[in-house]
Amino acid sequence: MPDTPPPLRIGNASGFYGDRFDAVREMLTGGPLDVLTGDYLAELTMLILGRSRLKDPARGYATTFLRQLEEGLGLAHERGVKIVTNAGGLNPAGLADAVRELADKVGVPVRVAHVEGDSLPVPGGYLTANAYLGGSGIAACLRAGAGVVVTGRVTDAALVTGPAAAHFGWGPEDHDALAGAVVAGHVLECGTQATGGNYSFFRGHDVRRPGFPVAEIHADGTSVITKHDGTGGVVDVGTVTAQLLYETGGARYAGPDVTARLDTVRLTPDGPDRVRISGVRGEAPPPTLKVGLTRLGGWRNEVVFVLTGLDVDAKAQLVRDQIADAFARAGRQPEEVRWELSRTDRADAATEETASALLRLVVRDQEPEAVGRALSGAAIELALGSYPGFHVTAPPGKGEPYGVFEARYVPAGDVTHVAVLPDGRREEQAPPARTRELRDTEQPPLPAPLPATPTRSAALGLVAGARSGDKGGDANIGVWVRSDEAWRWLAHELTVERLRELLPETAGLTVVRQVLPHLRALNFTVRGLLGEGVAARHRFDPQAKAVGEWLRSRLLEIPVALLDSSPEVHA
Repeated sequence: MPDTPPPLRIGNASGFYGDRFDAVREMLTGGPLDVLTGDYLAELTMLILGRSRLKDPARGYATTFLRQLEEGLGLAHERGVKIVTNAGGLNPAGLADAVRELADKVGVPVRVAHVEGDSLPVPGGYLTANAYLGGSGIAACLRAGAGVVVTGRVTDAALVTGPAAAHFGWGPEDHDALAGAVVAGHVLECGTQATGGNYSFFRGHDVRRPGFPVAEIHADGTSVITKHDGTGGVVDVGTVTAQLLYETGGARYAGPDVTARLDTVRLTPDGPDRVRISGVRGEAPPPTLKVGLTRLGGWRNEVVFVLTGLDVDAKAQLVRDQIADAFARAGRQPEEVRWELSRTDRADAATEETASALLRLVVRDQEPEAVGRALSGAAIELALGSYPGFHVTAPPGKGEPYGVFEARYVPAGDVTHVAVLPDGRREEQAPPARTRELRDTEQPPLPAPLPATPTRSAALGLVAGARSGDKGGDANIGVWVRSDEAWRWLAHELTVERLRELLPETAGLTVVRQVLPHLRALNFTVRGLLGEGVAARHRFDPQAKAVGEWLRSRLLEIPVALLDSSPEVHA
């Protein structure tokens, strides 16, 4: 029998543009690696890079990555670690050239390649248009001997599927293996969110400085998620479950390489700080590619009024009336005026801050003047003629532009996916020969409900974890539990109707529930909760990062037996 190839150790050193700067060094010096990835792109990042490119056409990439490479390039070369990153953003060729210049300056002989083709013709009125490519171009660059591969907009998981396909010789029809790599890539993509960062049950671990995650990918697509020895944080079934549920929708997790079936994923402990991912099944990818478009949506401004002590509601109403009158006198009201009163105040408070509520006013308009001087004048002129104790957290400025992200879909064959190899040759990647239209899966059967037992009113978070995030204007909320008994309760208790009761902001919106029994998890997609998406900053929490924690704080009737056995109750 042929020898089984050793696992491929892939680490990630960046979950977003602005992540921990010294993570590249930490990952390269902290333990053995074969590949180091860096994920710098998000929906908001593409807008930021688009505005950067308007100022300087030679830019449009994540400059932080270059500064990290000043030391990291030599370390990677010494240790034989290949680097794969999407830091190329809107200009992967430009970043690849900059890496070559850096390599010459620091004296490191490295072969650099890049992937292009994601940049599509930009429709009128838009700033960027980029297709989400898969990992085949990355794989071609690595097979050609590249030590550094720079991409533009690829899927986050492509940073893992590409190296794995190159290492193990997977072809486009190896759907199960590719799907396993997609799941591992999804766990890695947000960095320390897989190792205890942003974790519901953080009190049980030291997560002050979590290490970055590593995936040991095997030839059949199974993997083990871990981290370098001696680094902070924790890797357990809970942390991996939390990240696996992050920003996903249905059980079919579609990408350009493969559609991974999240309802087949199984997680098992594999030793301290080690979790095995197995059982993942894959299907042919859909015939279309997602395209992200960004545009400037207009101008926005905000001011936060501080309301202290008694009569908070009356004070808030007075400010609303005065601002409305000021806009009427000016003869122009911004196109959108949003008020939000946050009752952070407490009765008989021991400090002024805890006696205060916050009244937030956000305005948006197509014209900067309507959100600039018009708002600042209206707000500041109230300083001596409004409610008692009038002050604001900061004076409103001139306003700032806001962006909008939109997703569209184009046939995969209409996008030219090109690997530009280290010697300059251009290798075009063929689209998948076999595709499958994306359809919802049938909901699996629910477990048998728990028998009727005594309950008491308690916070959901005492027995369940959650993680939430954004996909354009939609919010995703993943909820999971840690025992079969808790799963029997959660699966029947947390229905769409109950979610709407617990989170009144979701009333009137479409909510879709997905059941993932192998993970003891429910995944909810709330359509339109975030308006036009994070770049538009439509909401107090524009990326829905804390919606899951809000849900965990809500009270409902929970079986006493589950509460008595919960570590959170006794923490």
